[in-house]
Amino acid sequence: MNYTLITGACGGLGSAFVTVLAGRGEPLFLTGRDENKLSRLAESLRAQFSGLAVEYFPCDLCDERSRRRFFAYCDGVNARFLRLVYVAGADVQKGFERYTEEKLVMQTRVNFEGAVSMIRAVMARSDLDGKTEFLCVGSVSGIYPMPYFALYSATKRALWQFCAGLREELKGRAKVTCVQPGAIPTREDVKRSIAAQGLWGKLAALPPEKVAAKSLKAVEKNRRSVVVGFWNKAMRIFTAPIPLSLKMKFIAAKWSKTEKDAF
Repeated sequence: MNYTLITGACGGLGSAFVTVLAGRGEPLFLTGRDENKLSRLAESLRAQFSGLAVEYFPCDLCDERSRRRFFAYCDGVNARFLRLVYVAGADVQKGFERYTEEKLVMQTRVNFEGAVSMIRAVMARSDLDGKTEFLCVGSVSGIYPMPYFALYSATKRALWQFCAGLREELKGRAKVTCVQPGAIPTREDVKRSIAAQGLWGKLAALPPEKVAAKSLKAVEKNRRSVVVGFWNKAMRIFTAPIPLSLKMKFIAAKWSKTEKDAF
């Protein structure tokens, strides 16, 4: 059976993708770190969507051994994939000198290494006949270097750049899209961060359901990259002529006042 593989399936944005695709009746393969949450989500989907094919298996995307166990399980149930939706990510935001080695490794691996690993695994378990889709969730934070969000910004930029290159490699065989949403009000710490940004934060933020719908539409159209949301697009256009040094000075002043570290 051909599944859509969704990473971070139990999170706020991941569950929005799950709901949209379940409503279409598409077979789903869910993964995340917490097996109990995955089990409850799968049971809920089967109850809500009669006849929906749902498979799940836990995976810590930061851990190579955990990924290998996940791949072995996929092969054991003969899972094939039509689409990958890579949602998992860690948005730790604070001065880099306040990072621990654990946080550094975790954020780098889940935001980039895990995505590349999952893409490779899905490629090996797909027909690559022109219908396969790879959708990765990047961030508008990857457009410019961001002081106090430097590692997150760099990993999201790397993800966008990798997807752009891979898209050309797989031209005619698969669609590859990296979307760039702004803040998404899911966890409480994210909501506080959005509120701290004032009017702009409220304008730029989009609910997870809208982000999921717009992202799926983008990969269906085989877009290389899409900034999600009117105000996020406007920000990119109107800040383009501003010298990078001034943009980073403004970003530093803004991000130095807030901190996120929920992982």
